Amino acid sequence: MKILVTGGAGFLGINLIRYLLAKGHTIVSLDIADFNYPEKDEIIEIKGDIRNRETVRKAMDGVTQVVHTAMALPLYNEEDILTTGIEGTRILLEEAQKAGVERFVHISSTAVYGIPDHHPLYEDDKLDGVGPYGKAKVKAEEICGEFRAQGMCVPVIRPKSFIGPERLGVFALLYDWAYTGHNFPMIGKGNNRYQLLDVEDLCEAIHRVMIWDKNLVNDTFNIGAKEFTTMREDYQAVLDYAGYGKKIVSLPEKPVILTLEILEKFHLSPLYKWVYKTASKDSFVAIDKAEKAFGFNPKYSNKDALIRNFKWYIDNIEKFKEASGVSHRVPWKQGMLAAAKLFF
Repeated sequence: MKILVTGGAGFLGINLIRYLLAKGHTIVSLDIADFNYPEKDEIIEIKGDIRNRETVRKAMDGVTQVVHTAMALPLYNEEDILTTGIEGTRILLEEAQKAGVERFVHISSTAVYGIPDHHPLYEDDKLDGVGPYGKAKVKAEEICGEFRAQGMCVPVIRPKSFIGPERLGVFALLYDWAYTGHNFPMIGKGNNRYQLLDVEDLCEAIHRVMIWDKNLVNDTFNIGAKEFTTMREDYQAVLDYAGYGKKIVSLPEKPVILTLEILEKFHLSPLYKWVYKTASKDSFVAIDKAEKAFGFNPKYSNKDALIRNFKWYIDNIEKFKEASGVSHRVPWKQGMLAAAKLFF
């Protein structure tokens, strides 16, 4: 197939492109950022914004399927988040429909559930997006529903926070503190269960909805790890692997959240509301629907995924030591949290 991957230069994008290239597909990457990977000569690169209709129309030429991963992440400004998530998704679907694209796979997020009052979460639970990112993801799913109702095949995947090669972002905090031999602070006791997902398992799920019976996959699916323990136990596995004998340190929830709210207000912390408000809560979804519909069978546990990502971090640390930004591919600036390392 000829497959258009939006956000192809991002963390999920490059992992998915590598996965699909290995399957023998022709890949078109559309991203506002440069595609600066070794696979550059193996794909068709279009640099541009999904909010630009002419660019999107050009990218759809001859495309069989679309996998839409592009999104402005929560550390971007509100306007970019909303317009990319909402207007960009609508433009892509409109042009895909005109081009006769067979399937349009939309990568949503479990952020659409907001801060829920029960677990596990199922696909038909109430949606309540927190902040611009969550709201944009909810609206984008509504748009996908409109085009599905018009006869398009539009599988929607809601992945848990996913990690793996090329993933930095907020997880770089844990890896940096583990690598430099520090204890790692955790909001609350860490006895909550917080499900993650390895990007390889996510790529497998995406590929399956691309090739499975349309009648079975033209729906919405939660995707996450099958095996996970408490957040304290899972994150401790990284500190144990680092080999310094360091531990997860519990911090009182309410004063820490208040402090982080103040730091966020003054742009002194990389953590945004949805991260620190849910960090001490249970957060896991049921994956039964995906298991039954297309045989989803994740092979990585939370611990496996975290350690696999940490190994990649160690092997590649020289490449991004001086880098920082607001995407998942670079470490987020630690701000005042870097100073906190002195106490751990």
